[in-house]
Amino acid sequence: MNATPAVSVIMPVLNEERHLRNSVRHILEQDYDGEMEVVIAIGPSSDRTEEIAAELVREDPRVRTVPNPTGRTPAALNAAIKASRHPVVVRVDGHGMLSPNYIATAVRLLEETGAQNVGGIMHAEGENAWEEAVAAAMTSKIGVGNAAFHTGGEAAPAETVYLGVFRREALEQQGGYNEEFIRAQDWELNFRIREAGGLIWFSPELRVQYRPRPSVKALAKQYKDYGRWRHVVARYHAGSINLRYLAPPTAVCAIAAGIVVGAALTPWGFVVPAGYLAAIVAGSVPAGKGLSLKARAQIPVALGTMHMSWGFGFLTSPRSLAKKVIASRRPAVRTAGAEEARTQA
Repeated sequence: MNATPAVSVIMPVLNEERHLRNSVRHILEQDYDGEMEVVIAIGPSSDRTEEIAAELVREDPRVRTVPNPTGRTPAALNAAIKASRHPVVVRVDGHGMLSPNYIATAVRLLEETGAQNVGGIMHAEGENAWEEAVAAAMTSKIGVGNAAFHTGGEAAPAETVYLGVFRREALEQQGGYNEEFIRAQDWELNFRIREAGGLIWFSPELRVQYRPRPSVKALAKQYKDYGRWRHVVARYHAGSINLRYLAPPTAVCAIAAGIVVGAALTPWGFVVPAGYLAAIVAGSVPAGKGLSLKARAQIPVALGTMHMSWGFGFLTSPRSLAKKVIASRRPAVRTAGAEEARTQA
C-alpha cells in the first residue's frame, strides 16, 4: 500500500436531509494528502436528501451519486463499492461526522497492523436535550454493556467494528455485503473476513461523531431492529451470543411477568419492574454528568426505550427470517497472505 493511497468514501443514505451536507463536509475537509472520491448511494427518500446530494455533486467534482432503489443499506453499500475505484474504501453513514484526521489515521493503521478492516469509536453527540440523553445512554455501560466501539478501550483485534475502513481487495474477495442482512451486515461481512484469516482491528484513535435518533419512536424502532437482527446473527452463528446480549430479553420477560403477577396475584410482583426502574434511574446519574437538567431527566427514558425495544425485537425475531438469511450464507473466500498478516499484527 502506498504512503498516501487514494480512497473511496461510500455513503448509504435514506432520508438524511438533516445531516447529509454536514457529514459530506467532514469528509471533504479531511486532513489527508491522497486522492479522494465520495460515492453517495441514495435510497427512495421522502425528504430533500436527493436534492441536497445533487447540490453536493454540483459543488465538488469529488462527489458522485448512484441510485439504491431498494432503500436497503447493504444494497446501497454494494452499489457504492461497485461505482467506486480506489484501493481503500471508507464507509460513512449520512449522520456520521468524521474527525479531521480519521482517514489518514485509518490508512496508517491498515499499514501498521496488516488488517483488512479498521474501525473505532461511535461517539454519540446530541444537538438537543433528547439527543443528548440518548447519546449519554449509548455511551454508558448500563446502556450498551462493554462494547468497545461505544465506550472505548484498548487497540486490539475485534470481531467487528463501527463502519470500517477496508482494503478493497478484502471487499471484492468476499463479494461485498450480504444483502439479506438488513441490519448487522457489518458483523456478517467481518465474520467472513475473519473466517478467511483476515484481521479486523479496533482503535480508539478513530472517532466518528454520531447523531442519535430524534424521537422516542425512532429510537424504539432502531433498537427493535437491532434486537431482531441480533437474534438472526445468533441463529446464523451459534457461538456469537453472550450474556450481554441476553440481558435485554431477560429484562423484558422478567418485567412482563412481574406486572402480570402483581396485577393478578400479589403486589409483590411489581417489585421487579420497580427494581428495574430504580436501576436505570440510578444508572442515569453518572451517565448524565455535565448535561442540562432537561437532558438528565430524559436519560432513564432513553435507557428504558433501548433495553425494552432491543429485548422485544430479540424475542419476536421470526425463525423464518433467520432461515432465509442462513440460506443466503456465503462461504468465506480465503485471501492469500491473510493469515500471515494476522500473525504479524
